Amino acid sequence: MDTVRQVQVTFDCASPRAVADFWKAALGYVDPPYPPDPDDAWAVCEDPTGAGPRMYFQRVPEGKTAKNRVHLDVGVGTGLTGDERLAVLEAEATRLEALGARRGRLLLADEENESCQNMFDVEGNEFCLD
Repeated sequence: MDTVRQVQVTFDCASPRAVADFWKAALGYVDPPYPPDPDDAWAVCEDPTGAGPRMYFQRVPEGKTAKNRVHLDVGVGTGLTGDERLAVLEAEATRLEALGARRGRLLLADEENESCQNMFDVEGNEFCLD
């Protein structure tokens, strides 16, 4: 296949604007150049550089009931190892907690993987600080 496809990440949620606002602050994303939905049925945020995927948030009637089958890995410690990586993960987890995120398990480095911090956004969607 010769063509690269655009990717959009879609979240089902109870409050699209609140979840979009969290991810905007977490990733440095921005609102698109059109007005938001006044009924909070959906929200969108975009990478201002165009490098990352567009994120779409849609209100659904049911709540989250199980672990996500897909999650985002947010790279904050790329290229770092050991205590230096753990310090960066800690600082970013603390910043995101102030925005409404919750921490999950800290997974320490092993023979195959570097350390990462499991997190939950403002509606409990899992993601990792990697």
